[in-house]
Amino acid sequence: MGRQTAFSRARRTFPAGSSGRYWWIRARQSPRAGVEYPGSYADLLSWFPDDAACRDYLDWLRWPDGFCCPLCGETRAAWRLADGPGACGGCARRVSVTAGAIFPGTRTPPTVWFAAAWQMTSQKQGISALGLKRVLDIGSEQTAWAMLHRYRTAMVRPGRQRLTGTVEVDETFLGGPEPGRRGRGALGKTLVEVAVEREGTRLGRCRMQIINDASAPALRASLLAHVEPGSVVLTDGLRSYPPACGEDYAHRPESIATAGGEAHELLPGVHRVASLAKRWLLGTHQGGVKPGHLQGYLDEFAFRFNRRRSRARVTLFYRLLEQAVLAPHRTYRSFVVDPGSGRRDPPPPPPDKRVRPGSLSGDPLDRPWRQAASERQTR
Repeated sequence: MGRQTAFSRARRTFPAGSSGRYWWIRARQSPRAGVEYPGSYADLLSWFPDDAACRDYLDWLRWPDGFCCPLCGETRAAWRLADGPGACGGCARRVSVTAGAIFPGTRTPPTVWFAAAWQMTSQKQGISALGLKRVLDIGSEQTAWAMLHRYRTAMVRPGRQRLTGTVEVDETFLGGPEPGRRGRGALGKTLVEVAVEREGTRLGRCRMQIINDASAPALRASLLAHVEPGSVVLTDGLRSYPPACGEDYAHRPESIATAGGEAHELLPGVHRVASLAKRWLLGTHQGGVKPGHLQGYLDEFAFRFNRRRSRARVTLFYRLLEQAVLAPHRTYRSFVVDPGSGRRDPPPPPPDKRVRPGSLSGDPLDRPWRQAASERQTR
């Protein structure tokens, strides 16, 4: 199915007797491969051969029922440009499909952004910044890291549902081996609260959140943010959990000392998720994650883990771009752990360094390897 046919059919064809807006909401809940998103890598190349196709797809994701100005709510566009409506017919302000999302101000072509999203979601282990730089021939690892981190900010959907039912909760430490005391009193590591739904013998969704300490106020804030009140909370025997749960949760503590088992046997879900997260950070990113950036990586892990049962891996590509066009804009300086102060004049780049990555779109070549062989034979 061609790109234009797929987009127009999903956008304009509604069942008889139903409003387009509510049909689109139902369609968004269960997107179809080959209609709302490309079903394979071959479809990706066919759907998005150039930057204009990528911009049109972002336009389709952001305004499925037609243009609506994010500032005044006007549905009329004064004129249209290649990267979006152009100007609003009401307030006359310049509007772009990338305005207010994670893309504004970037000099990276949309085809590179889409390829990065595919590399980030098509494999269960994701991709590192250095790996993305090598695969897409991006000029610097810094640019690749900023692209991935902007996508990570879009992986937490505002207003997402909290965990329900029976939920295991425990803390873990992330970081390399450090000398000294082990456990909750360890120094030089980051304390992370892990919550996992238990569905019989299977695991449901997970949440991972950095906390300052294991005190009752910190644990309670994490519980209220990620676990629906009224749920059953399974924890170990830490004394901070009873006041943290309070009257909002049915608390069922499992003391390791009195139960006579191992921690991973009493709370298998959180230990399995924590182990998978540590293995992913060590394998894909070689453990080179700063504590100030760790929350973004945890959000990426949870985004991929919670969608592990999707019928198609490429659904994650669609969900990521769907949330990316609505995510708030973040500057590169806001990502840096220690941005410093004052304005600095960096040295000029070398003359052979590319200022921005080139677009992945291009004219097809007719077997250049054969042409090179023919030129050598004619010499």
